[in-house]
Amino acid sequence: MTTKTLICMSACMVALLMAGCGGKIRYPHYYALDIPPAPSPAAADARLPATLAVRRFEALPYLRQGRIVYRPGPAEIGFYDYHRWAADPAATVTAAMIDSLRSSRLFSFVRPYDGQSQQDYLMTGRLERLEEIDSAGSVRVEARLSAELVNLRTGETVWTGDADETSEVETRNISSVIQGMTHAVQKSISRLVASLDQQLVAKSREMR
Repeated sequence: MTTKTLICMSACMVALLMAGCGGKIRYPHYYALDIPPAPSPAAADARLPATLAVRRFEALPYLRQGRIVYRPGPAEIGFYDYHRWAADPAATVTAAMIDSLRSSRLFSFVRPYDGQSQQDYLMTGRLERLEEIDSAGSVRVEARLSAELVNLRTGETVWTGDADETSEVETRNISSVIQGMTHAVQKSISRLVASLDQQLVAKSREMR
């Protein structure tokens, strides 16, 4: 039997196997958190004469795999094989946080941390949870963020905060799940910025 005949037979066997399995190849679907831009800040001076750098938010290892996470039970974590993130959610959260901080006009300047520029404050944070939660008869989504602010001149941690948002998903499909996650992340960021604003403004008034 010649090599050419063997190759032809192998190709036929592969074709038959694919036909027996339906011959259908599934490709992943990709999604992204679509957080709308924060409102443009009013043309006014910042309330604090200080600059801020925001370090890229960290995420737990299982949230960095690219696949969208669901929880079929309290102690069980599952991953969708064909529903994945087009962009790292932690990077999206970082960009949205910077956008929201700029909109708040709390600081005179807000920028991503590059390890070189000298700013007055540094914010670090973590994406703790971003997942679908399945229970009997319902689907929910949860987003949990934590962050802290350090005065780079003194090394003092001047603020810590965390926000956890859970919401029901009315339509049981992946698009609705992503919309729910987007909404939960957006609300968590708003709560963190509001907490930071309140803490720093109160401290500023005490120092006057």
